[in-house]
Amino acid sequence: MGLLAVTYGESHRVRVVPVPALLCFPRSWNTRTMMTLADYRRFYAEEIRFAANLSSPAFVEAFSRVPREKFLGPGPWQVASFDQLTGGTTYFPIEDPRHLYHNVVIALDASRDLNSGQPGSLAYWINGLRLNPGDRVFHLGCGMGYYAAIMAEVVGPGGTVVASEVDPGLASRAAENLSPYPNVTVHSGDGAAVDPGACDAILINAGVTHAHPLWLDRLKQSGRLILPLTVSMSKNLGRGIMVKITRVNGIWAAQPITFAAIYSCSSVRDPQLEPLLGKALTTGRLLKLKSLRHDSHEPDATCVLHANHFCLSGADPLANNAASAPVPS
Repeated sequence: MGLLAVTYGESHRVRVVPVPALLCFPRSWNTRTMMTLADYRRFYAEEIRFAANLSSPAFVEAFSRVPREKFLGPGPWQVASFDQLTGGTTYFPIEDPRHLYHNVVIALDASRDLNSGQPGSLAYWINGLRLNPGDRVFHLGCGMGYYAAIMAEVVGPGGTVVASEVDPGLASRAAENLSPYPNVTVHSGDGAAVDPGACDAILINAGVTHAHPLWLDRLKQSGRLILPLTVSMSKNLGRGIMVKITRVNGIWAAQPITFAAIYSCSSVRDPQLEPLLGKALTTGRLLKLKSLRHDSHEPDATCVLHANHFCLSGADPLANNAASAPVPS
């Protein structure tokens, strides 16, 4: 039995009352011994559910099942800390795998600014793909495979995840880490050269200046593509917005979903588009994006970014049949 001091009444008089011992924190409270790694993973899944506003119970369950430490290599691990004033990044080490189960970024190679993406951000983007059991997914930039494993859990054994990673070392480790998943295939090399087949969903986890025509062509009816349109801010990193493109009856609907700072893709970057994209980003016009057009037309007030072979448009795709023009090969 413990004692608890409480105040009551306008005079704030104090009264000491007995309370059961179970309601008192023990002096030897030690969460490291009282909570297992599985417990931490479950609380982490709930943390990500709220951070990313996840709508799928299966998605939350996937985060509670997939062991993050397996996909990060042996510890100690480096946690990225972002300076809100300067925009720089510092790292601090952790050794206990329990500490991986927070909404934090873990370095894969700090010297190259290469990290395992922040769980809350990746979860939000993947949630936007609206994955279902049996779906076929293409994931470019899979790193060591953690988020490919999450998606494999969601689509289930009847679904397929086609993953690619340009870094040979990371691709090799991803293939090893994902070997327990027979429904996952890992390609080493430039993901833009991978033909993923007809897909229900595509996640591009590296900054590009435009949507690759192959990705658009491989989307099934009602297929969803999420990719970061970015401008370079350093040798390896870019900033921009994540865009969701949905194929509906030949119409390419598009919408911005979040801002992003992300590793740049090794290809699918057009230097002539960078200044146009940068201007659309800094003026805020990119946030007015509603459709992707491939028809030939003169620039008008609805054009967010008008290029030779495509147009990011602010026109409502349902009211603009031009957005339904076929993707050029």
